[in-house]
Amino acid sequence: MQKGFTRRPKAEEPAAAHGTNYITPGGLERLKEERQFLLSKERPAVVVVVAWAASNGDRSENADYQYGKRRLRQIDGRIRFLTKRIEAAEVIDPEAPRTGQRATRVFFGATVRYANAAGAKREVCIVGTDEVNLERNHISWASPLGRALMKAAEDDEVVLHAPGGTETLTVLEVRYERISVEPFREPLGSEVSTKELDR
Repeated sequence: MQKGFTRRPKAEEPAAAHGTNYITPGGLERLKEERQFLLSKERPAVVVVVAWAASNGDRSENADYQYGKRRLRQIDGRIRFLTKRIEAAEVIDPEAPRTGQRATRVFFGATVRYANAAGAKREVCIVGTDEVNLERNHISWASPLGRALMKAAEDDEVVLHAPGGTETLTVLEVRYERISVEPFREPLGSEVSTKELDR
């Protein structure tokens, strides 16, 4: 069999990659802002560069043209990814009123304070896979820690099965409040492309 006709099996994708994309209102807004930036600023600026490079003659040895075409493919791929994530989004507002177990147990959008066996305390917010920010202690609901904490209530002990080993954690507090997601910022260097577009 020729190499061109062999097919590799796809690697297992995490459960979070399939179906519904749980996300907070701020997280959804961030995805929309990034997509809008790519559609209205970044992509048009790269198209201008590719058109200019194409007008310079031989495209096979034209680095500006080759890089520009590659960058356009990357941008288009990211736009498709963001569009799929936005379409699959199920927005869950942590500030929405909750009753019964939904108010006292850990579910998506919860802010949880817990302690490990050594007594070290930590606080995390359970967010969507597109909103993870370890500097802000925002962890995914699909992460090992997120799954371990899920459905736990105050004073419950949970077992965390992580790559580094197994650990017992005690849930100290579960609350639901606004989770501040860092807004989308234009990447450094995008100003150059925007200025190019204004000419």
